[in-house]
Amino acid sequence: MTTALAQYERYCRDCGSVINSQAEICPKCGVRQRMQVLASSRNRTSAALFALFLGGIGAHRFYLGQPGLGILYLVFFWTFIPAFVGFIEGIVYLSMSDQSFNARYNAV
Repeated sequence: MTTALAQYERYCRDCGSVINSQAEICPKCGVRQRMQVLASSRNRTSAALFALFLGGIGAHRFYLGQPGLGILYLVFFWTFIPAFVGFIEGIVYLSMSDQSFNARYNAV
């Protein structure tokens, strides 16, 4: 017998019991649940490539939804400081885990 899930419920990925959709850990079996990522989420690899190759003009900041910083990068692109900072940020994005990147840039 299958029951319909309410909007705020989902199944545990390990034991299959019905849990709250916001639960990080299943109360029945104690297994940590995966974070749900929105379909329109930002990709860590894309952000890193934007930062590495177009970081001097702030493309990665616009991509990550930070237009203020993107404009600041555009204003100072002629100094090559944003290019250097963008390169470093690209390396940081590549070294981040998917979970930490999603928590920082794909938070709902």
